[in-house]
Amino acid sequence: MNDSIRIKFSRRELLAVGAASAVATETAGAIERTVPARAAPAAREATVSVSLVVNGRREALRLDTRTTLLDALREHLKLTGTKKGCDHGQCGACTVIVDGRRINACLTLAVMHDGASVTTIEGLGTPQQMHPMQAAFVKHDGFQCGYCTPGQICSAVAVLQEMRQGVPSHVSGDLTARPILSAEELRERMSGNICRCGAYPNIVEAITEVAGKTAA
Repeated sequence: MNDSIRIKFSRRELLAVGAASAVATETAGAIERTVPARAAPAAREATVSVSLVVNGRREALRLDTRTTLLDALREHLKLTGTKKGCDHGQCGACTVIVDGRRINACLTLAVMHDGASVTTIEGLGTPQQMHPMQAAFVKHDGFQCGYCTPGQICSAVAVLQEMRQGVPSHVSGDLTARPILSAEELRERMSGNICRCGAYPNIVEAITEVAGKTAA
């Protein structure tokens, strides 16, 4: 007896079987594509408590750990004087003073400054009682569109403090000179603050006037 079983199909029957197989395969694929993939469990956002002394006032915030100091000031404390320019630390529009030193607020996380003292443009002066640097910028027309001005002024205030402390710059010829004051020094020290309007000569004049009164 022959162990193999031979099944004979006509040409018509063979084509019909092949077509049915193709339809079944495509249908199975379509069903698989329509079934939504199981979503991965959502990552839990990490938030922490951050305490800052901003312009002399203590602020308690609950922030995502990824929040920049710039966004904490603008979005959470509504201190929109500090501007978001390039958001890459290249323009200086977001410059604020933290514990006496100027920094780009867009490049640092708020959680890194828990307990720190932060001064923004709003904390330097008001329209009714301007800081000497603010008044000098107005007097010497140190701004045009004004977008970079808050960062320029905060940076300028910190620059004069650096000079009083004898902190040299890359162009300082004499590290023992007091005060370290020249147009070249000011341009170098302010080079991290970009003014698209090109008010640089007026900015130097404004800082020079204030430095003449305050530099020791």
